[in-house]
This record gives sequence, C-alpha cells and structure tokens, in this order.
Amino acid sequence: MEIRLQQCFIAVDDHDKALAFYRDVLGMEVRNDVQFEGMRWVTVSSPSQPDVEIVLEPPLADPNASPADRQAMAELLAKGMLRGVIFRTDDCDATFERIRAAGGEVLQEPIDQPYGVRDCAFRDPAGNLLRFNQSRTR
Repeated sequence: MEIRLQQCFIAVDDHDKALAFYRDVLGMEVRNDVQFEGMRWVTVSSPSQPDVEIVLEPPLADPNASPADRQAMAELLAKGMLRGVIFRTDDCDATFERIRAAGGEVLQEPIDQPYGVRDCAFRDPAGNLLRFNQSRTR
C-alpha cells in the first residue's frame, strides 16, 4: 500500500495578494481557481512537484460558520497562528534573497541549524509562517 501527500491547506484572507506571493514570488503554478458560496479556493503547485497541491483557502471555509467563529479565525490568522509550512529548496540563500527582494516579511535570515539544514523564515501576506530548508551535506 502506498500513501502520498496530495494536498495541504493554507488559510489566506486575500487570494489576490496570496497569488502574487505564491505564484509570482515563489514560482508556483495555478492549478485551479474556484468560487463557491461567496468563498474562493486557489490551488497552486511547484513545477517540480506537480502532484502536490497547496490549496489557498479562506480562514474558515464553512458557509454555515457563525459570525463569531469567522471573527475568531480572522484574528488567529492576523496573528500568524493558524498554519506553518516548510518548503525544501536547493539554495536557501538565493531563495531568501529572492523573497526578501520581493518584499517578503523576514522572520529569520539563513542560518545553519544543528539538525542538518540551512533555513530561513518568512511570513506570507496573510501572516502564515513559511520556512525554506536546504539540506546540508556533511
């Protein structure tokens, strides 16, 4: 039996800003852009991993959610407390410079970690934590 990751979800509060970041800065390709019951989902994939999709979804993708629940989720998103994603890159420093030059919110400059990676960290336009890891050869 084989099990593989197909999709993961990242909450965003502005799909156009998210697209400008994930597509234009990170180089993801748009696979789907769907609107349903006043909500929007955009699916993006890395050209090097087309079978793994990231779904950019509303903070609370439930048309029956209460206004109080919607507000609570919006507040958590604004604080950057909903999700974090770790990407692998073959050049952490170049990735860092490209994202910083595009205006990405830097949380951590590239550093060699004791657990075998060189990594850096940013927040996306919605406040989500994104880390970019490069494996270090020993």
